[in-house]
Amino acid sequence: MNKLLKRVSLVSVSVLMLFSALTHAANLPDFTELVEDSSPAVVNISTEQSVSSSNRQLSPDAQELNEFFRHFFGQQPFGQQQPQQPRQQQRQRSSLGSGFIISHDGYVLTNNHVIDGADVIHVRLNDRREYEATLVGTDARTDLALLKIEAEDLPIVKMGDSDELKAGQWVLAIGSPFGFDYTVTAGIVSAIGRNLPSDNYVPFIQSDVAINPGNSGGPLFNLDGEVVGINSQIYTRSGGFMGVSFAIPANMAMSVVDQLKADGKVSRAWLGVLIQDVNNDLAESFNLDRPHGALVSRVMPDSPAEAAGLKAGDIIMEFNGKTIEHSSELPYLVGQLKVDTKAEAKVFRDGEERTITITLAKRPDDENLMQNQQQEQQGRLGMTVAPVTDEMSERLSVEGGVVVQQVLGGAAARNGLQQGDVITMFNGQVIKDPQSFADIAKEVPNNRSVPMRVIRDGYPMFIPFKIVE
Repeated sequence: MNKLLKRVSLVSVSVLMLFSALTHAANLPDFTELVEDSSPAVVNISTEQSVSSSNRQLSPDAQELNEFFRHFFGQQPFGQQQPQQPRQQQRQRSSLGSGFIISHDGYVLTNNHVIDGADVIHVRLNDRREYEATLVGTDARTDLALLKIEAEDLPIVKMGDSDELKAGQWVLAIGSPFGFDYTVTAGIVSAIGRNLPSDNYVPFIQSDVAINPGNSGGPLFNLDGEVVGINSQIYTRSGGFMGVSFAIPANMAMSVVDQLKADGKVSRAWLGVLIQDVNNDLAESFNLDRPHGALVSRVMPDSPAEAAGLKAGDIIMEFNGKTIEHSSELPYLVGQLKVDTKAEAKVFRDGEERTITITLAKRPDDENLMQNQQQEQQGRLGMTVAPVTDEMSERLSVEGGVVVQQVLGGAAARNGLQQGDVITMFNGQVIKDPQSFADIAKEVPNNRSVPMRVIRDGYPMFIPFKIVE
């Protein structure tokens, strides 16, 4: 009797487990119809670029594709031929990424880094038709590019509202990872409004959808078959997928598309401040109840912020009605507004909140900003600098740094710097390039010596560097 009861119990448990598994499976989404409906509007992007046969280089995505095929299939990598007589120039074609059609008359959206530097852009459709695309415009800050192919009655994707996305929702990607066209991967939204150190203009959608080289520029769908994001970046230590992927929100992408269609470029509003996060210690020092807001560390000269009366030490708590929890949220809010917009900033200053009205201006291009920074370096530091060349980097066994081009006087001359000196550290921070040198130099206090590591004639040494004002 006991044996019979045990058997009945085991059968009952097995039935319950099977029923539970079937119930769970029934609750999982079925992506079949979504993929069938959406795949025709997803495209493969490949490019041609003129390169020297003696020194041909591929993009990082294409290099990774080459290594994959060489390792697993023993195939000759893309863009490499059997030994032959060197030629002056030749075309190299590489399959780099994905994209999707957003209009019946042939507008295609993809990533800027997919087509950057291309001489010819090819768009291949799901039905194997192939077109040579015209580049309408690009926006490097959001990593978006708009293409146009000459065709009619094309299948298109449905665009969704990325502002409605929530963490935990199912999402699906279609693209060409490692050159495998129309690969489907699915996962959930891990976080929204994610800001990356390399880009503070895009509030990325983070997901655990498997994204790899070749997926770049492809669509991220919600369960309604609507595009809510454009796959752009992954976080990886191995070069492959590690469960952390980032997509550009569809709403931001379409606002960029509208400007690219109209002008071929994107103009953004500019506030003109350097900001930093408010940590717990800073919050206590400013008598805030908790860490939040964007702390203004510097106001740019002749900027909208200066004209409106913003000061270093102000903490911007709200901008145009939007609460700011992290400083990285402010550039996105400013960048979304049009030039000449009057925006209101709620600022915490001297223990009190006040509202300041700011008329935003057009953001200077990066070249003008760099020139302004160089002029500031010349005036405050008394020198101009340039990137360290590859030859110099190899000879001195250094990574990054800057080389002194000219000593114009001032602090550089007083502290004994010479033309040709390579500066690798300043005020305890490693210098990567002229941009990081400029950023570090802004924070160096006046009338106090700070350490500067210099390589002169091949010998490294530290010198005290003081800016006297």
